[in-house]
Order: sequence, then C-alpha cells, then structure tokens
Amino acid sequence: MISPIMLRIIDILPDKVVSFIANKLLDTYINKYANIKTHGMEKIADIKSPMIFICNHLSNADGIIMNRLLKDQNVTFVAGIKLTDNKLTKLGFHVAKTINIKPNSADKEAISKIVNTLKQGNNIMIFPEGTRSRNGKMAEAKKGLLLMAKLSKATIIPMGIWGTEKLLPINETNMASEKFNYADVNINIGEPIMLPSKNVEEDKNQYHDRAMHEIMVSIAVLLPEQYRGVYSDSN
Repeated sequence: MISPIMLRIIDILPDKVVSFIANKLLDTYINKYANIKTHGMEKIADIKSPMIFICNHLSNADGIIMNRLLKDQNVTFVAGIKLTDNKLTKLGFHVAKTINIKPNSADKEAISKIVNTLKQGNNIMIFPEGTRSRNGKMAEAKKGLLLMAKLSKATIIPMGIWGTEKLLPINETNMASEKFNYADVNINIGEPIMLPSKNVEEDKNQYHDRAMHEIMVSIAVLLPEQYRGVYSDSN
C-alpha cells in the first residue's frame, strides 16, 4: 500500500499533479488485485440522464471501482465529508467528481448541489446506507435519497457489489493503513426504477418507510443472500 511518507508528499503537490498520480496509483492497485465481474451493463445503455446510481457499501474500494465502471456516465459521487480528512481516501476525490455531504444530518446545501447536478442532466452515485458495512450485511438506509429523487425526477439504477470487503478490508483503527488484497469482485446492475408512488391511505412517514424499503430491496435482490442484511427475504 502507499506509504505514509508518500501520502504526505502527494498531499502538498498541486491538484493537477495529485490527480494524475492518484489515477495511476489507484488504477495500478485495481488492475493488480481485483478480478472484476460485471453483469447487467446493457440495462442502462438506453437510459437517459439524469440517473441516480445506488449501491450497497462494503469498502473504500467501492467508489474507486464504480468510478471506473461508470466512467462514460458522467457520474458525480456523493461522499461523507470526513473522507477528506484522511490522506489515503482523499486521493479518491482527485479521481472522481464528488459532492461532500455531512453524515447523519439534514445537509441542505449538499442536497441542493446534488439536485442541481441532476437537473442539469448529470448523474449521481450514492451509497444510501451512508457508511461501509462492518459485517458485510446491508444496514438500514438514510432517507435523503427520497428527496433527491423526488425533486430531480431522476431514474434510479440499483447496483449490488460484493467482494470489495476482501479487496480492501476495513481497518477500524487507521483508515490510511487499509491494504489491498487479491479478490474477486462482483457487480450486478438491476432494472431501472422510479420513485414509488404514495398510496392514499399512507401518511408521510409510512410512505417514506415503504418507498425506502422498496428501493433498497431492489439492491438486495442483486446480492447473495448473506449480504442482504435488514433487506433479506426473511425480514
């Protein structure tokens, strides 16, 4: 993995130089360690922007791999602002277009940027759970996605990924010490969906709960059962 000394040197270089280095480094690691298998790309071939790509979240490698997979889709990633505090994960911000969002809060400024990006005909990639799974299983998602989809009228593209938890395992003590390992990485792309309609008998909270569940199940069904967590058939 990248040494702490190299990370400190990279951090003080001009942005254009850092972007060049970051792209080369991350490409090298993905090419060396990841055996990527993708299914369903044809499902988005004829979909017009704007699109909101949504996916479960297992590793800091998820965004890197999705950025490569969706390189022709003009995608801006939504990422927690805390990732900019880490010299390693900060490299990802030099590789992909990103909107920073404050986790566990109604970040109106970030949501406004996201909606404007979509209304301009661009696409967004978001991990609705808001953080990486610590046990490989899906956790309950944040509901900010509903507002983004409602205001932008974007098509939602569900995606399921697994294997990245082995490719770049979480290091709870020091994120900068996370190391790549050889791993098979699978990505399934589901059928495009729209925001579910509200039923007459539902109040706002009931609708939000049902709509979010339906959206997240569209991700879960793309994953092996052991990854589905709270969106498993048994729940």
